[in-house]
Amino acid sequence: MSGFPTTRLRRLRRTGVLRDLVRETEIRSSDLIYPLFVSEDEEGRCPIASMPDVDRLSLGELSREAAAAWAEGIRAVLLFGIPSVRDETGSAARAADGIVQRAVLALKEENPELVVITDVCLCEYTSHGHCGLVRDGEVLNDDTLELLAAQAVSHARAGADLVAPSDMMDGRVGAIRAALDEEGFHETGILSYAVKYASSFYGPFREAVDSAPAFGDRRGYQMDSANVLDALREVALDIEEGADILMVKPALPYLDVLRRVKETFGMPTAAYQVSGEYAMIRAADERGWLDGPSAMMEAAVAIRRAGADLVITYAARDLARRLS
Repeated sequence: MSGFPTTRLRRLRRTGVLRDLVRETEIRSSDLIYPLFVSEDEEGRCPIASMPDVDRLSLGELSREAAAAWAEGIRAVLLFGIPSVRDETGSAARAADGIVQRAVLALKEENPELVVITDVCLCEYTSHGHCGLVRDGEVLNDDTLELLAAQAVSHARAGADLVAPSDMMDGRVGAIRAALDEEGFHETGILSYAVKYASSFYGPFREAVDSAPAFGDRRGYQMDSANVLDALREVALDIEEGADILMVKPALPYLDVLRRVKETFGMPTAAYQVSGEYAMIRAADERGWLDGPSAMMEAAVAIRRAGADLVITYAARDLARRLS
C-alpha cells in the first residue's frame, strides 16, 4: 500500500454523502425489535422510573404503541406480560385468557403483518420470581419444561409468530418445538435466548415487571459472564433442538460473544440491548454528560457491526425516527 501523501483516507470522510457511500455497516428500522410491557392492571400508561420514556401499557395503549411503531418502520415487537395474580407455578403464563395471549390476539387482529414475538418464561408470573418451578429452594429444570411448552403453545394459539424462551432451562427449546409441532403449530418459530448471561444490567427490567427473585439469584441457570465456550455450547444445543433465531443478551458488554456466535454458526442472530444498557445512556443524556440520541445510535450500529441481524432495543422508535 502507498503511504501518505498518495493515500489520504480523509478523502472519503469529507461529507456526509461520501461517508454514506462507503459505510460498511447499515441499520434499518426493519432491523429493530421493540420490547413492550403489557399489564393486566394498568389503565393507560404507567411510567417506569428507571427507564425514561418506557411505560407499562394497558391493552389499548399497547395497540396504539404498536401501531405508532409500525408507522415508523418497525416491523416486530417483543411482548412481556405483567399479570394481576401470581402463584407458585406461574399459572397465568399459560392461561388462554392471560394478558399476553389477549395482547397477541388484539395486535394480530389489528395488523396481521406485524411480527409478534412473545417472551416465554415464568419469572413475571411466579410469586417467588424465579424462571421455573421451585422445590426446597431449588429451581427444577425438567419439571419446568412442561410448563414452558404449555405457555409457548398458548401463545402460538393466540397467533404469535415467534416464541422466545428466556428461562435458560436445559432442553427447553426441544420441549417447546415438540409441543408446538404436536399441536400443529409447525410454522411458529423459536427465537431462543441461546446466550443469556447472569448480568447486572437487568435491574430496570426487574423493576418494570416486578420479577426480582424473592430468594437467591439466577446464577444457577443463567450463564457466567466470564465464559465464551459455554455460550457456543448453549447455541449448538439450541440449534440442534430446533431454534430458528439465536439471541445474545446483554448486547454491548458481550459484543465479542455475539461475533463468535455469528461467525461460528451463521444463523439469524439477534442481540438484546437490555434495560440497564438503555437506562445508563438515557441517564447520562439527562445529566448532559453525552448526546443520548447519538450514543444510542452508535450503540445500535456497534451491535449490528458485531454480527447482529436484529437489534432488540427500547430505543427502537427513537432510532427509527432518526433513520427516517
